[in-house]
Amino acid sequence: MEWHYFYPIGFKRCKKERINLEMNFIDWIGFSGVFLILLAYFLQLQGRIASKDGSFLLLNTIGAALALTASILLNYMPFVLLEGAWTLVSLVALIKHVRRK
Repeated sequence: MEWHYFYPIGFKRCKKERINLEMNFIDWIGFSGVFLILLAYFLQLQGRIASKDGSFLLLNTIGAALALTASILLNYMPFVLLEGAWTLVSLVALIKHVRRK
C-alpha cells in the first residue's frame, strides 16, 4: 500500500496527514459511472453523437446508475439525490427514445 502525505492548505507547520490513493471496488464503480457520463458529454460536444441519440442516452443512464450505486454504498446523500435524479431523467428519455422507434 502506498501512502502519500499532504499538508492542508494554509497550514505549513501542522501535522501532515496521510491519504490513501488506492481505489477500492466502490471507487471503481463510481469512477466507471462518471467516466461514462463524461464520455457521453465529450462525444456530444465533438459532434460524434447527438444528445437525443440512443447511445448518448444509454451512456448517461448506465453512467448515472453506476455513480448512484457508488453513492449509495458510500452513504453520501447529496450525490444519491443528484445521481438518482440524473438516472431517472436519463432513463425516461431512453424509454421515450426506444418507444419512438
